Amino acid sequence: MHRRTLLLSGLALTFVSTRSFAAPVAIEVYKSATCGCCGAWIEHLQASGFAPSARNLEQEALYGLKARVGLTPDLASCHTALVDGYFIEGHVPATDIARLLSEKPEALGLTVPGMPIGSPGMEMGDEREPFDTLIVFADGRIEVFASHNQA
Repeated sequence: MHRRTLLLSGLALTFVSTRSFAAPVAIEVYKSATCGCCGAWIEHLQASGFAPSARNLEQEALYGLKARVGLTPDLASCHTALVDGYFIEGHVPATDIARLLSEKPEALGLTVPGMPIGSPGMEMGDEREPFDTLIVFADGRIEVFASHNQA
């Protein structure tokens, strides 16, 4: 068995164990046409069993979408996705999205503000920054949903 096949098989088994959807979940991704890390995050979603569709927007339209779904500038990143009534902002790991869709909390969505190195789509070799996925509630509360790359 080739190393790549073994790696992909392991990733698939890990994802299957964390996700119980019958079919790939469609997720709409809105991004700038020039953003390369957004494409890498979309590939992460595909490899994790989601069915993303990407739509390029001009910056002003993208900022408008972020505001409409309840994102403030301090919670923003480079791309915004919509899935099952939730927003997904930035480089949120697919496992966090799967957990959100499984638990279905009364929330607006998840965000990974900024662009932390080592988050999905922001890989840079072995370099990893710790980051949190935040959950945003309609009443303005923000809590840590998951922590990643913690030492």
